[in-house]
Amino acid sequence: MENQVLFNILGWIASVGMILGYLPQAIQTIRTRNTEGIALPTFLMMGIGSSCFMIQGLMLGKEGIFLFITNLVTTTCSSIVFGIKIYNDYIRK
Repeated sequence: MENQVLFNILGWIASVGMILGYLPQAIQTIRTRNTEGIALPTFLMMGIGSSCFMIQGLMLGKEGIFLFITNLVTTTCSSIVFGIKIYNDYIRK
């Protein structure tokens, strides 16, 4: 029982940390539309990684809910930043 509680606490702490790590960049990019300092491959790979972790969270069922929620948010943030970056670098030019 104690291991499961510790497992869940660590999972939720990791979730909050990851989300708080992604949100500032996504918010700043949405507000300013400035993507000059953003590396396209980085956000592509981060989005792919988050998508895979999101699927893994679904596969784990109830135990993976924090993994799913965290990576749903981070995949969304990565996708938004990636989309704005693509627009700025390739479509708007």
